[in-house]
Amino acid sequence: MANEPVSVMFKVYCLSVMTLVAATYTVVLRYTRTVSSTVMYFSTTAVCITECIKLFLSLGMLTKETGSFGRLKASIVEHVFWSPKELLKLSVPSVVYAVQNNMAFIALSNLDAAVYQVTYQLKIPCTALCMVLMLNRSLSRLQWFSVFMLCLGVTLVQWKPAEATKVQVEQNPFLGFMAIAVAVLCSGFAGVYFEKVLKSSDTSLWVRNIQMYLSGIVVTLAGVYMTEGAQVIEKGFFYGYTPWVCFVVFLASVGGLYTSVVVKYTDNIMKGFSAAAAIVLSTVASVTLFGLQITATFACGAMLVCVSIYLYGLPKQDTTKLPRADTDKEARQKLITV
Repeated sequence: MANEPVSVMFKVYCLSVMTLVAATYTVVLRYTRTVSSTVMYFSTTAVCITECIKLFLSLGMLTKETGSFGRLKASIVEHVFWSPKELLKLSVPSVVYAVQNNMAFIALSNLDAAVYQVTYQLKIPCTALCMVLMLNRSLSRLQWFSVFMLCLGVTLVQWKPAEATKVQVEQNPFLGFMAIAVAVLCSGFAGVYFEKVLKSSDTSLWVRNIQMYLSGIVVTLAGVYMTEGAQVIEKGFFYGYTPWVCFVVFLASVGGLYTSVVVKYTDNIMKGFSAAAAIVLSTVASVTLFGLQITATFACGAMLVCVSIYLYGLPKQDTTKLPRADTDKEARQKLITV
């Protein structure tokens, strides 16, 4: 799929929205799991509802792209009802993303939003490894250096995690870290797999999203009734939902779609700045809302992560012309000598 030409302002707009959504999502989700209410909602139902909203939003975007209801219907019939193999193919990232989204709830129930935001950047080396193995891409020395720097930064953040003083529930930092580790692995694999599927054909991004979200709804519904089925039947699907929980679901839905747009239209440097800005915003919000106590190791680790994200996104240096330049220089020196 070739990138369509878009203005710089549109790219900045998309990245700004994605940054605000990412930072706000982690902070509000943390708030709903630790501070806002003594009645805890079912995280699996929230993930399922998110998939449903993403599906409807993608249908709306495909309607706009096709230009008419007739072409929309024809596209859905062709790519959904008559393409069971494609649906099966997209069910793979659906399962993986479902696991990732549920792990986010577990992680943010046990770790502060700022700690989560920094540690979650481990998805970069995980994604890089998947790209090397699945897409046969190579990384520059600077990118490998930035990956090791990022891992060092995350290690410092987790070495002596910053503590929040306004949290009302008991936490398990080890469980939170393990949940992030699983989410990181899922993010790296699913992201590269979805990119490979996107680039294997000229099928619309929104069609691919619809295929994935249809599978996602089935997968997450199964997850609801496999993990919390008895409680959901007893208390109701929307038990414990508050306006803040609805806001979390909305942010997750919008964030997923904006991420797709950003992947399609922007480059790594701009996405790196977005991730670094989300870390800063999450940290400021955590200090204000949760009484997060910033330690020296956390500050150093967060700084290393931000710098590594920037270095990783720098374009590779084109060295293909250097040997030729050296050859020309030697030739001129020989002429001068003669």
